[in-house]
Amino acid sequence: MNKHIAVDIGASSGRLVLGILQEGKLSLEEIHRFSNGFTELDGSCFWDIDYLFEQIIVGLRQAKALGITDCTLGIDTWAVDYVLLDSAGSRIQEVYAYRDRRTEGVMEEVAAILPPDTVYAKTGIQQLTFNTLYQLYTHDRKELAQADQILLVPDYLYYRLGGRKINEVTNASTTQLLNLQTDDFDSGLLSFLHLRREQFAPLTAPGESLGFVQDSLVRQYDLPRCQLICVATHDTASAVLGVPVQKGRSAAYISSGTWSLLGVELDRPINNPQAMAANYTNEWGAFGTYRFLKNIMGLWLIQEVRRLDGERYSFAGLARLAGEAEGFRSLIPCNAPRFLNPGNMIEEIRSACAESGQPVPENPGQLARCIFDSLALSYRSYLKELEELTGTAVEVLQIVGGGANNALLCQLTADVACREVLAGPTESTALGNLAVQLIHAGSVANIAEARAIIGNSFPIASYTPRPVPQLEELLDRWEALHHH
Repeated sequence: MNKHIAVDIGASSGRLVLGILQEGKLSLEEIHRFSNGFTELDGSCFWDIDYLFEQIIVGLRQAKALGITDCTLGIDTWAVDYVLLDSAGSRIQEVYAYRDRRTEGVMEEVAAILPPDTVYAKTGIQQLTFNTLYQLYTHDRKELAQADQILLVPDYLYYRLGGRKINEVTNASTTQLLNLQTDDFDSGLLSFLHLRREQFAPLTAPGESLGFVQDSLVRQYDLPRCQLICVATHDTASAVLGVPVQKGRSAAYISSGTWSLLGVELDRPINNPQAMAANYTNEWGAFGTYRFLKNIMGLWLIQEVRRLDGERYSFAGLARLAGEAEGFRSLIPCNAPRFLNPGNMIEEIRSACAESGQPVPENPGQLARCIFDSLALSYRSYLKELEELTGTAVEVLQIVGGGANNALLCQLTADVACREVLAGPTESTALGNLAVQLIHAGSVANIAEARAIIGNSFPIASYTPRPVPQLEELLDRWEALHHH
């Protein structure tokens, strides 16, 4: 098969992308795009998982209409959120979204019983309020006891298509329940949650075939014959697979979307006390790797500002307005919990600036500039931490994903981080998804070859650092803001 489809679903949108490898070049064609987002119901936040499945079917029908009769298919989505199935394989309830407020204060409650350093030594996963560990801790005990299987979101979508239940490793690692020594779910943590190992499916690694889309679906909807390939189902894991290699230069990546994930790919985890203190995570990657990275709030900030402004401006329009606004006028600590899911992001940013004695951003351009300046400075701070924790100096920063399209943010990052930024490919998540399918198909030998093809197939922009006036004063302000 030489036609491969990546189902790539993020927190704000999803799409089906066709990948074809011809004469050493990989080409992409978007078959179907759809919006995504959680909805609030009775004070709780839920994903519409049935809608996501329906959109995959719509996309596959469109693929068939384009003349695609045979293909492989891989699915990646965001992490940590889960689906409970009963013994008949039916969903027990709606799927909670990680921004739901039910986990507020839960991390601290768990820490009083279960020492965080013990959990980190076992799992290497950073402390985040929405980790699956905390979601399951606060979930209704009766419902959890009823659950025959607990699948993460992409595992469930594979199950709906093909009938096989898995827990794919790159996503399963984000639950904060996998043990780095045993390479399986940690029995002590499961016991703490009153769960049993058999409530989770076998751990499955990227590259395994999961069979075909069920005949009943193919007949009902007139779909192509799709072989399901287990890819790196955590979208960040796929995005990292889609990062071209920098030969001879040490590089870190930022996968820039709703979240910004800054890190490096390692062949062994760093789960020492220093890494824990800096809140770095060791998520499992494909092919025996670990993604040693930091979660940064990311473009969620600007997405919310745009939404609350009635979507008057495109993201490119907001970036243009930001470019016209005064630089480094107002700054916010992007990773502060107050920005995770505030009632009103615009008012939250304004309040944060007022509280710290800074000018309050009034218009969309000032708000956008505040966000982009703050993100660039966040990247600088965490890059410095990353270098200290890994003992390796980073020469170049590669930004992939949607944020690679934001020339202002890329240039600001180069300027304040004082090193070259390479931007692109923007489609790294779909490309990493497709890379695993190409390796499975035998079209590509390994991930190194796939990354070389990706680097040769898509344009990469370069941003060299420019001097920032009074950089030291700016960095002092940034430090003071975090101690405010």
